[in-house]
Amino acid sequence: MTEARGSAGSGGRAHTRYASGTPCWVSLMAHGLTATQDFYSALFGWEFRPGPHQLGPYARALLHGEEVAGIGQLPPDRHLPVAWTPYLASDDVDSTAESVRLCGGTIGVGPLDAGDAGRLAIGSDPAGAVFGLWQAARHLGTGVTGVPGSPAWNELRTFEAAGVVKFYETVFGHERDTGADADADHITLKLAGRPVAGIRGMGNTLPRDRGSHWLTSFQVSDADDALRRVRDLGGRILTPVQDDPRGRVATVADPEGAVFSVVELRG
Repeated sequence: MTEARGSAGSGGRAHTRYASGTPCWVSLMAHGLTATQDFYSALFGWEFRPGPHQLGPYARALLHGEEVAGIGQLPPDRHLPVAWTPYLASDDVDSTAESVRLCGGTIGVGPLDAGDAGRLAIGSDPAGAVFGLWQAARHLGTGVTGVPGSPAWNELRTFEAAGVVKFYETVFGHERDTGADADADHITLKLAGRPVAGIRGMGNTLPRDRGSHWLTSFQVSDADDALRRVRDLGGRILTPVQDDPRGRVATVADPEGAVFSVVELRG
């Protein structure tokens, strides 16, 4: 797997801003904030501290003292899907949000200020996959990568990769790399030649109850042990551990149904 990093190296800490278009943060909106924090704390070793509350109760997850993800609480009267959402870095959220609209996407939240942390918007691409935009101020984004418990990769799962890649190229300046396997509907998105995310066309195997969506992978030291812990903590195993070029990967869901992957990277 090629890891999506801003300015951090393997096991490194990001001290500068992420390049525009790079996944820089992941955030989960859940119904039970305390129970959800307990699940991820036990699974990944995260600790939590309060974050901006512009969208309601919110906490940032810490790994080795560095921020790696956010978990917020959905309003009780909002029956929205519980899902992990990647945020793409932007130098100007307002301008990027307008580009999203002009290119056939939608903006559902914002742009708005998140205190002194930065400015954000939440939108979707023309196929309906939800993502966030983040313009950093005090909060630069994920502070550590390349270690167990940190985000490792973000991949868009959609019906057909070619049908949506132009949107990301135009809005974020991504370059496409279709790889050597011409039969696989998979595109790697790059910035300045560096892989930052992927798009996988799934055709009729795309889950009808989810539609197009972004899937976040978190690094673990032992994929089999991670699956045991997911099960013991009340989560579900959606696909068992499989070997692929990235390492040993499995897809799971937390107790509220938020889907994510765990990956044991190749050494």
